[in-house]
Parts: sequence; structure tokens; C-alpha cells
Amino acid sequence: MTEQNIVKADVQQEVSFFHTYSKQLIDLTVEYTPKIIMALLVLIVGFWLIKKMARIAEKAMVRRDLDVSLRTFLRSLIGIGLKILLLITVAGMIGIQTTSLVTVLGAAGLAVGLALQGSLSNFAGGVLILIFKPFKVGDTIEALGQKGTVQEIQIFNTILLTGENKTIILPNGSVSNNIIVNQSRQGTLKGTCSISVSNEFDSERVKKIMIHTVLQDQRVLLDKKAPSITCTKAGGGSYTLQVAFYTSESDNSDCVSAITEQINTALAQQKISDVTPKMIVQQG
Repeated sequence: MTEQNIVKADVQQEVSFFHTYSKQLIDLTVEYTPKIIMALLVLIVGFWLIKKMARIAEKAMVRRDLDVSLRTFLRSLIGIGLKILLLITVAGMIGIQTTSLVTVLGAAGLAVGLALQGSLSNFAGGVLILIFKPFKVGDTIEALGQKGTVQEIQIFNTILLTGENKTIILPNGSVSNNIIVNQSRQGTLKGTCSISVSNEFDSERVKKIMIHTVLQDQRVLLDKKAPSITCTKAGGGSYTLQVAFYTSESDNSDCVSAITEQINTALAQQKISDVTPKMIVQQG
């Protein structure tokens, strides 16, 4: 074979390769161009819809008066989640195998969830508290054996301030899954004062003194319910009277203390004293 023939064979081979790759490129272009165009359209429309849905969700959260930090977080969470689903859908439209990608994302999510199990529980509890609002900032609550005024509701913790000026940090997961006593929800609280008196003193007279004393305190809310007195115990030479009344939540503790002291003073002025316990010694 002459050199000219060799060169001619090489040229023919290169032309053959060119035609082959050109045909493959044209076939791929014909096959994937519609898919790519459709995927791009779906991507553009999808991003627009996600943005629209995020705005609608935020407006709904505003109407429910959710905390600003929670609104921002939930909007970001909704947006990111929907964008991930959109990208996976678009990849599948183009022809990319998404099964492995979904598996990897699922495994990564499971690993993160197991590693942050306690934190995620507190996060979920914080979201529930901020959505359903069993209490709000400023309320006085009892939870997990602790009592105090709510200073702040964070995503993971609730911060209380006690009457002794102690700061208590409660995990939201435990708070949301246990009994919560909200003393501020109704705006008023019932206060009671109990007095033990000897049987030698007329009970009706003692009742009048107690009611009169309660009515003198302007913090007592007479429009809620009139003060009432009941006998809670009788026997052993004495009886116990309990007067009940309503005050605002903020005045309750001080009002109960003041009225108890005033009733004792009024009874002492009328020569009516509390019963003094006596020790009885039995002789054998």
C-alpha cells in the first residue's frame, strides 16, 4: 500500500468517525432538546409557584399571629423543601436517575435525625407552642414542676422568671408533652383565706367580719363573683372558715396576703382570736 493510499484511508476513517459522532450528537439533540426545554419551563414555573406559595403561607401565619421568628423559619423550610422536590422532578424529566439521589438524601436525613433526636423533639415542641399558644410571653405558668412568668419562647426552650428572680430554662419538647397550668389565661384568679376559730365565738359574727374585710379591698373583683364563705372543718372545739374571692392575676398573691393579715387584725380587735393548739397528755 502506497503512502497516498494510507493517507486516504486515514481521512476516510476520520470522516467515518465524524459522521458517526455527528449522527449520535444529532440524535441526542433531537431526543433531549424537548426534554430540556420542558424541564426549563417546569423549573421556571415551579420557582414562581413556590415563591407564590411561600407568600400565601406567610400571610396565613400572619393571620394566626404566629411569632416572627417562627414565620421566617417556616417560610424558609417550606421554600427549601419544595425547591428540593422541584429539582428532583426536573432531573427525572431530563432522564437523570433520581432513585440513588433520593436514597442518599433519605439516609442523610435519617442520620441527622438520629443524631439530633433530642434537639428535634425540642424544636417540634417549640413549633407546637408557638402555633397553638397554650401560653404567651407575660403569662404565669406551672410546667415540669416549675412556676414562673414566661420571659421568652424560643424555638428550643421556654424561659421563665420566678418570684425569687431565678431564671428557669425549660426544654420545649418536655413542656409540650406535659401538663401546663396557665394562671393568666382567664385574666383572673380565685384567692382564699382560711381562719380557725374557737367554738365559743359565734360563726355568723366571724363571717360578717371576714366578708366586710374582703369588701374593703378594692383589688377584689366584685363583678366576677361575690365573695363567699364556707366552713371547711369543724370539730375538736373549733371550726375553720374559708373566704373566697376573685382578683386579677397580677394582684392575687399580694391581695391574699393583705386580706389574711387584715382579717386577723379585725378579729383581734373584736377579741376573737385564732385557736391555739393545745397539747393533750394522756395519763396511763
